[in-house]
Formats: sequence, structure tokens, C-alpha cells
Amino acid sequence: MSLPTEIKQWISSQNGLENLTQTTAPLPVPGENEVLVKINTVSLNYRDTEVVMGLYNHHKTTGGPASTIVPCSDMCGTIVTSNSPNWKVGDKVLSIFNQTHLKGQVKAEHMKSGLGLPLQGVLAEYRVSPEYGLVKKPEYLSDEEAATLPIAGMTAWMAINGMRPLGQAGGEGEKVLIQGTGGVAVSGLQIAKASGAEVIITSSSDAKLELAKKLGADKMINYKSTPNWDEEVLKMTDDEGVDIIFENGGAQTLRKSFDCIAFGGLINCIGYLSGKEDAVGDRTNTNVLALKRNVTLKGLLNGPRERLEEMLQFYDDKKIHPVVDKVFGFEESKEALIYLFKGGHFGKVVVKVD
Repeated sequence: MSLPTEIKQWISSQNGLENLTQTTAPLPVPGENEVLVKINTVSLNYRDTEVVMGLYNHHKTTGGPASTIVPCSDMCGTIVTSNSPNWKVGDKVLSIFNQTHLKGQVKAEHMKSGLGLPLQGVLAEYRVSPEYGLVKKPEYLSDEEAATLPIAGMTAWMAINGMRPLGQAGGEGEKVLIQGTGGVAVSGLQIAKASGAEVIITSSSDAKLELAKKLGADKMINYKSTPNWDEEVLKMTDDEGVDIIFENGGAQTLRKSFDCIAFGGLINCIGYLSGKEDAVGDRTNTNVLALKRNVTLKGLLNGPRERLEEMLQFYDDKKIHPVVDKVFGFEESKEALIYLFKGGHFGKVVVKVD
């Protein structure tokens, strides 16, 4: 295929969603052990909206971000030029988030290789990638579905399996509480059910809870009509609590999560949609809350390539189809990010580049 000399891309000065701008750039040229990827689809994450708004500042990334940045990290694409023995032209691939995080525990050094900050991201027609920064796309998935997996799917996978050894995924008979119905939450619901777990899910929308029920959620709680949802979780589990919690709320939900986790359970700190700072009120020390039920409180920063490949094999074995809420065209990328930020979606929001 003939390649263009110029590509379209979206850039941000990290000064607001409304200021996201489409521009052009020369076609990038891959170097040794690099490939040129034609980007087909880009999946959006809440992190992308924070980057564009200049609010993603709770991680120290040595060297700092570029003054302007191409946002977004999750893409499905096709290799069109390969200078790597590991990839050939025509291979369908997915990006990995922290490009140098290949195995084991994430380190500070890996944070410098995050796509969409501090590295230039994937909201563009083409991008050069190092050979190690990609994984093979599962053939049974559409490009739109596959693009949702590097962050949302992977974070959900690590929430359920990250404390288990590589190759020993589990979940059978466990009870999992998932907060909300965004991308990570819905991915977690699908993975947990495919693993044999019982899933309780919360939302402020009865309509979204019905959608979750259709995906296999066992029990649903509307946290607006049932503000003491932690007490409801205990009732649903005969006062035992749940084994794993997807803690997506942050400031306004963490205390309740401590109160409905099972003894020896795992609370995964994933998001902070209810805020980053605690409200004035009960300031019981986290030490005391963790000791109360012998809890593990775990911060999650995605996972390494080896765990992503483990997850993709699981998806392939179970033939899980990620939930795509809405697909926007490339020219509608700004509208897509605004739509995501408003929070009305169920599952993932995707931009179709080609």
C-alpha cells in the first residue's frame, strides 16, 4: 500500500477539552527494531480527559510532559512497515500502556514510557512503536472491541488476578463488588463472571443496572436510592462481605468499601470519580480501617505486557466481547472525549480512525 507523506493527529496543550485541536504532521519513520502502525481504532479512558484538561498530575513522570501532546493510549492498528524480526506487515496489534513495563512490578522508570503522557499518544492516523510496545490482537475481536483492552481490560484483570502468580488466574467462588458501570467496571464484570465469581455492582442508574444484569451481574444496588450501600452488600453476603472490591469512587466511597470487604479481602484503588480529597467528617486512620478486617489496600497502575498477554489468552478462551457504548469518527474526537467526561456511558467509548 502507498503511504501518505502527512498524517492527521489531535493535539492538546493540556488546557481543556474544548481546546483539543486537529493538526497535521509528517509521516513518522520507524528506526531499527521499530514498526509503523496504521491506527484503526482508539479507545478513550477517563485518564485521557484529565490529561487534556491538565489535571493528571498525581504521578511524577521524570522529565515532564511535552508542551503539546497527542493524547490517548489505547489503540488497535495494523503494521504497515516493519524493521523488526518479531512483526510483519499486516499484523494486527494492540498498544501496551507503559511501553517499557514488560513484566513484574511497575517501577518509576516505566512511568516515563506511558502513552498519551508523558509520551506522545495514539490519537493519530499513524504512529511508530518499538517492537516491544505491542501485543497481538485476538482475531475474533473487532478492532473497536480490541482497542478497549490495554487499559480498561488490563486494569480489571489485574484487580482480580494481579495478586495471583502469573499463569494462575482465579476467581471461582469469590464475591466481587464493582463500583459503577464505566469501562474498567464493565470489563471487571465480564472477567469476574467468566472466572466463576459472584458479582455485585453499583450504579446511580437503574437502566445501567439492568444492562449489567444482562451481562451476568448477580446483584445490583442503586447507590442513590440506597446510600448506605455498604450495609446492603453485607446483607447480600450474610454479613461476610466481598472478597474483592473495584474501588472506583475514591473520596466518597473508600470508607464504605472498608466496611463491606470480607476479612482478608482486597480493595483495589482504581479511580476517584467522587473526588481526590476526603470530605470533612470521619477521619479514622487508614491503618485502623485496614486492620479492622485484615484488609489489603492495593493501588493499581495497569500491568505489564506479560499479564496483558495472559489476559488476552483468557479472553480468547472464553470468547469475551468487550462492551462498546458508542463509536465516534476521527473528526469527532473532541466530542467523543466530552461525551466520555460527562459519564453517561456504559462500557467503552471508541474513536474509529480509519
